[in-house]
Amino acid sequence: MDVWVDWISALIETHQAWAIPIVGLIAFGESLAVIGLLIPATAVMLLIGGLIGAGVLDPAPILIATIVGAILGDAVSYYVGAYFGPGLVQTRFMRNHRQGVARARLFFRKYGVLAVFLGRFFGPVRSTVPLVAGIIRMDHLRFQVANIASAFVWAPLILAPGYVAARGAGEMGLDSEAHFVGLVAIVTVASIGLGIYGVIRMSTPRARKSLAKAQRS
Repeated sequence: MDVWVDWISALIETHQAWAIPIVGLIAFGESLAVIGLLIPATAVMLLIGGLIGAGVLDPAPILIATIVGAILGDAVSYYVGAYFGPGLVQTRFMRNHRQGVARARLFFRKYGVLAVFLGRFFGPVRSTVPLVAGIIRMDHLRFQVANIASAFVWAPLILAPGYVAARGAGEMGLDSEAHFVGLVAIVTVASIGLGIYGVIRMSTPRARKSLAKAQRS
């Protein structure tokens, strides 16, 4: 995965014109159900944010590409869920992800429509919330409003750490690469902490009972 990120970094630095479609595709793929789990979007977006902060890339088109990619990714996941319905969960493609779907259903039961907005920022259900929204036939307009609103918030937030790190390194005379590595380490530790917290919350007797019920439904 690190090799893949390094390859993207070298490609963008050599051919800056490719940055916009690459960022759009990364945001799109990261937002797709299941497939998003395989894409190191956070690392790439930190890198892109750093290049913006260093003045290598123009922020406006990158931000637009990120927003559009995120919106389209969630929309495609929603339409896939709506087209195939509950039977999709029983297919071979979803065999190893049924618990993730069940978690997303619990998320909807707890937060309702707001789950679509919050789901974009919550790792354990990030890649399955839009899919489940389609499966349960969530109102299309409400879904798209939450989808678009969350994308407009998520895009600058995911680019900001890399941008701030690069700007800070330049102003303080620090080595930008070391600064970036340190930031990645902080983000990784924070992500692991949130993941552990989510697992603990889902491991309570009440949560396990609800999860089992959601998987059967």
